[in-house]
Amino acid sequence: MPGEFVYVKAWKVSSRETMIAVCDCNVIGKKVCEGKLVLDISKDFYQGERMTVEAAIDVLRTATVANFVGKDAVRCGIEAGLVHKDAVISIGGIPHAQFVQI
Repeated sequence: MPGEFVYVKAWKVSSRETMIAVCDCNVIGKKVCEGKLVLDISKDFYQGERMTVEAAIDVLRTATVANFVGKDAVRCGIEAGLVHKDAVISIGGIPHAQFVQI
């Protein structure tokens, strides 16, 4: 995993809520469909700061809500302990997972 990069974008939703989107650099801007599922990997939503996977995992520790798109991004969620590997779906061949802290 060293040397791999992802985009990370964070929003402060409220005083207690932080949403973070993590996306592989090579899928940004794509739109994929599989059956009724549509995954729009828009630059507006996903293209934040480009950082290493290790740095992204550190940022994710502040998340109360997170969205992961792509192989490396999903691996960030799993390694940060936010996503179980069985919770990962694939849309158009691109891994996707979400995390919500309740």
